[in-house]
Amino acid sequence: MAITRRPLLTATAAGTLLCALWFVPSANAGDATPAPSTAGHSAAASGSDLDPTTLAETGTGIDTTPYLVGGMALLGIGAGFVTYSGRRGGPQPAL
Repeated sequence: MAITRRPLLTATAAGTLLCALWFVPSANAGDATPAPSTAGHSAAASGSDLDPTTLAETGTGIDTTPYLVGGMALLGIGAGFVTYSGRRGGPQPAL
């Protein structure tokens, strides 16, 4: 009976994940006009050189090296598990 429930549980988990991802906000850099600022006007912000279609300057950026190393390590571990489980299963019977 547990074998017949496995596809149902997999479909339920996948549907739950998709519903959860539906509510993740997106960061679209579109043609939306920026909201007017109520703060004091500065000389840099009041010039006509501002283009509403350009992105803001974010500085030097984030160091992504730890994320790349961690992702590659997890990818290697996952590949190792797949290889191990394939070898552990033994030879498959011919059809």
